Amino acid sequence: MTDPRVRDVYIVDAVRTPVGKYGGALAAVRPDDLAAHVVRALVDRTPDLDPARIDDVCFGDANGAGEDNRNVARMAVLLAGLPVTVPGVTVNRLCGSGLEAVIQAARAIAHGDAHIAVAGGVESMSRAPYVLRKPERAFPAGHQEMFSSTLGWRMVNPRMAPEWTVALGEGAELIADQHGITREQQDVFALASHQKAVRAWREGAYDGEVVPLPEVELLRDETIREASSLESLSKLKPVFRTAGGTVTAGNSSPLNDGAAALLLVDEEGLRATGREPLARIRASAVTGIEPQLFGLGPVEAVRRALERAGRGFGEVATFELNEAFAAQALGCLGQWPELDPAVVNPRGGAIAIGHPLGASGARLAGAVAHQLAALGSGTGLAALCIGVGQGLALVLER
Repeated sequence: MTDPRVRDVYIVDAVRTPVGKYGGALAAVRPDDLAAHVVRALVDRTPDLDPARIDDVCFGDANGAGEDNRNVARMAVLLAGLPVTVPGVTVNRLCGSGLEAVIQAARAIAHGDAHIAVAGGVESMSRAPYVLRKPERAFPAGHQEMFSSTLGWRMVNPRMAPEWTVALGEGAELIADQHGITREQQDVFALASHQKAVRAWREGAYDGEVVPLPEVELLRDETIREASSLESLSKLKPVFRTAGGTVTAGNSSPLNDGAAALLLVDEEGLRATGREPLARIRASAVTGIEPQLFGLGPVEAVRRALERAGRGFGEVATFELNEAFAAQALGCLGQWPELDPAVVNPRGGAIAIGHPLGASGARLAGAVAHQLAALGSGTGLAALCIGVGQGLALVLER
């Protein structure tokens, strides 16, 4: 950072839960308890840190319609047993919420508003409630419509352009159409995601990052399919287009539950932890795009973030790109010809690991930090597409 008034921000540690499948092992766990678990685990891994010195806890949460209401970050602080003097704030940038939390916490540290912060994200898509509008008048005689808050558009404003409010999967189909991405290419990409995740778990790559919940029998990500094959993927029917569709459940990210958290510090905070940082935060960027083409949101965000960091695609050693859909991930990768595809999601992506909306961005940032520490040096990227047409990217260095 060139401005002498701006402080360097370091990621000291990053943890996450195993990611649970919809209705799976984590479905009985409240989202505020998921968040509290990773906050507590993060603090326990840094015994030299006095928790009272944490200046803020910032968490991303995409839904907020159920048990994650009333500022889930503050609830996590209290449930984790941190001092009541530690504040908490919850932010929402839909799928980018967890990464937005990291960026906002880093910004506070960089500008001297904090020395130590916890940033992360949480989502329980299994426990997302059904919601009901208040009636226009009291005592309605007719039936009332109920909406699921699990994923996607609901209670759409009729003034919104209809092409903007298509289903997320239809948006992926539009990208496949626009960029000539075939069903086979999507299935090959999805299979690679599972294969890389299986290999990473077997090799112990996640051992220092994943903190299972003691009361739940889930030690690794629940939606990874070891037996996945191109043959089995090819048999799945398209979900969003019955005729000519290419987007299936197999080449899309699933619905999930999980939480992630990172410990961010400046130089003073680093001394208080007594630890060596995993990585340093270098730059970030957020951009907008046509809502139906949300999947391409990372394209410009990544370019801007790298430019702000003074880095090029050829210098990227590892890149965690959220795989909302294989079509959108491939659409983005096709716009970065200078990028080596081998550095993208080396330990598997969201198609295999899962996409618990508000937690995913924090998971990606933590993954990049751990990978840079394992490499010893280099530049890393984390980026996500965001529903309603946005892209968010973060550059880390070590």
